[in-house]
Amino acid sequence: MPDKVMRVEIMGQRYPIRSELDEPYLTALASYVDQKLRAAADATPAGDWVRLAVVAALNIADEFFRCRNGEDWTIANEHLAERAARLERLLDGALQNPPQP
Repeated sequence: MPDKVMRVEIMGQRYPIRSELDEPYLTALASYVDQKLRAAADATPAGDWVRLAVVAALNIADEFFRCRNGEDWTIANEHLAERAARLERLLDGALQNPPQP
């Protein structure tokens, strides 16, 4: 899918974003970042934009790390590994025994 330019709004500013992502998904990401920046602004009212962006980025990274290191992440990875192994076996079987015309 070719890149397309979509516009998102974060903290009242509109940004053109070139991406292959679906527009609703990109809009949801922008909304999430907007929420995090607004929360950082509420916690640090005198902060400048760079400071707010760093605080928001740290909060998002913290959420990601907690998710990644949590049990849910481990279970999801195990599930994906099992599915990948099943698919690999199916593909190996199909390649070794192709259907006859």
